[in-house]
Amino acid sequence: MAYPLYQVDAFADAVFEGNPAAVMPLNAPLDEDVMQRLAQENNLSETAFLWPEGDAWRIRWFTPSKEVPLCGHATLASAHVLWRELHWPHDELRFNSASGELRVRKVDDLIELNFPALMPKPAELSADVAERLELKPQDVRSAIKELVVLASEAEVAAFSRDFSGCESLESGVILTARSDRDGVDFVSRFFGGPEVGIKEDPVTGSAHAILVPYWAEKLGKSELVGRQISSRPGQIECVLDGDRVRMRGQARTYLRGFVEWT
Repeated sequence: MAYPLYQVDAFADAVFEGNPAAVMPLNAPLDEDVMQRLAQENNLSETAFLWPEGDAWRIRWFTPSKEVPLCGHATLASAHVLWRELHWPHDELRFNSASGELRVRKVDDLIELNFPALMPKPAELSADVAERLELKPQDVRSAIKELVVLASEAEVAAFSRDFSGCESLESGVILTARSDRDGVDFVSRFFGGPEVGIKEDPVTGSAHAILVPYWAEKLGKSELVGRQISSRPGQIECVLDGDRVRMRGQARTYLRGFVEWT
C-alpha cells in the first residue's frame, strides 16, 4: 500500500527557507516502530503523522531518533497540507496531541498556531554545556529545553559548536538575545541534545513557546517578533495570550509523493 508524503518548508514564504518537515496524512495510525523508521528514513528534524479523530485530527511528531511531545513547525506544515493540498474546508483545525489540544487557524495569508506558554524557571548551566558554550550567559532558564540568554545577537550568530555530546541535556539548548534589527524583538538558535538526534534545528516553534513568555516579561510587551538566525533563517510573529502563545507564519510545499514498504 502506498502512503502520501509531503515535504513542507514551514515558517517560510518561499521554498529553501524556514524549517522543512515531512507530513504523512493517514486514515488510521501506524505502528510506532513503523512511524519511527519512516522518520529515520525521511531524515528531517521532524516527521508529522496525522489521522482523523472525531471532528479533530490526532498528530504525532517523530525526529529521526525519538517521538517528541510538541513541535511547532511540523504542526504548521500539517495545517498547510490539510488546507492547501487536501482542501480541508474549515478555517480552524484542532489537533489532539501529547501536549493537549492544539488549535490552528487561518489569519489572512498566515497560519496561526496556538500553543501552551512554557514560562522558563531560573536554572544553572551544567558543566558540559558551559564547556561547549565558552561564553558567559546573561541568564539561564529551563522549561523542558534549556534557555541560555547571551549578551548580543552577534554572540548568538557567531556560535559555531553544538551540544550533541552533552549528556546532561534531554531536549536541547536555546541560545537567545535581544535583536539588533528593526522590527525584530529577539533572535534565537536551537540545538538538540543527544537524545533528540538534531544538531541544529532551523526554525523551532516549540522553542518559541518558551522564548515568548520569557521575552514578553523582559520587554514588557505581549506582541513580539522572533527571528531564528540559523543558516536557514525564519521569522515568527508571536503573541502572548494569557497561558497561550500564538505564533504566525507561512509555509510552502516542496515535495509531493508516496512511500510504500513491504
